[in-house]
Amino acid sequence: MGSSRLKSRRRQDLGSKWARVGIAILSTVGFIDTGSITLNKWGLIGNLNCPGGLGGCDKVLNSPWGTLIQTNNFSIPLSLIGLISYFLILLMAIFPLIPILKNQKNTISKVAWWGSFYISAATFTFSLILISIMIFKIKAFCFFCLLSCLISVSLLLLNVFGGGWEDYGKLFFRGFILSVAVLLAGLIWSSSVDPSSKEVSNNIQGMPPAVIEISSPEKIKLAEHLTKEGAVMYNAYWCPHCHDQKEMFGKEASEKLNLVECAKDGFNNQRELCEAKGITGFPSWEINGSIDSGVKTLKELAELSNYKNTKDF
Repeated sequence: MGSSRLKSRRRQDLGSKWARVGIAILSTVGFIDTGSITLNKWGLIGNLNCPGGLGGCDKVLNSPWGTLIQTNNFSIPLSLIGLISYFLILLMAIFPLIPILKNQKNTISKVAWWGSFYISAATFTFSLILISIMIFKIKAFCFFCLLSCLISVSLLLLNVFGGGWEDYGKLFFRGFILSVAVLLAGLIWSSSVDPSSKEVSNNIQGMPPAVIEISSPEKIKLAEHLTKEGAVMYNAYWCPHCHDQKEMFGKEASEKLNLVECAKDGFNNQRELCEAKGITGFPSWEINGSIDSGVKTLKELAELSNYKNTKDF
């Protein structure tokens, strides 16, 4: 009877083999998911086929929260962290199943279960932060981000119920402490890159408010097209409608527009050019030799400039 109990206890300590198999499969899917995003961000693969609309995925993945480190020549996308996390979980799932490690199976299994639990708990907590940002800040749907969150919660549940834990109180306490630490760190990070939390006005006299809206790739292409066609937007730094027009494009796209400052006290103003063109209202667009005042929708600007690409702005 004693021998039977001892064997049962050892089997319990090793956890469920099928839970490990499930973790290995899910972490592989997560590895592919985050790997695709990372390769796309690095320009090594083309556009991702995003269920629910490509525009939402592009808007989320190209947002300030989609990049961890950005330099002039290189960027580290946030998805790389997920890629590394899923890879580590995959290794921890398969190591105890390798026959050559049979003699150290108990030790490796215990370390692997704890490591897998810690990483999956941290990944799940951080995924919740990212989903909240996606819903309330970016206001767009990204299938790949949602898939990663679902994989994270599934991995966490498999670790909790398949790990053969002897003391669940200890497990939950450690998981709670780790989750709180990740939550606080994640909130600090998300606030630090949030464009809306930064000063939207400039300290330089005569400078317009900063544009904080995120540009989609389609909006950037339209801005580049307008500039290539010689389109000009005449504006004044104090004009709220001019700011609204630039917010339609977003920060990255508006920086590619040919903007002319008309206010007499505006920074780097071209007042004489504006007077020569007869500009009296802001914003005013000059497209194909014609000047038209007022805020224009992006589709209107696309039609006026004979833009041929997709108009899904």
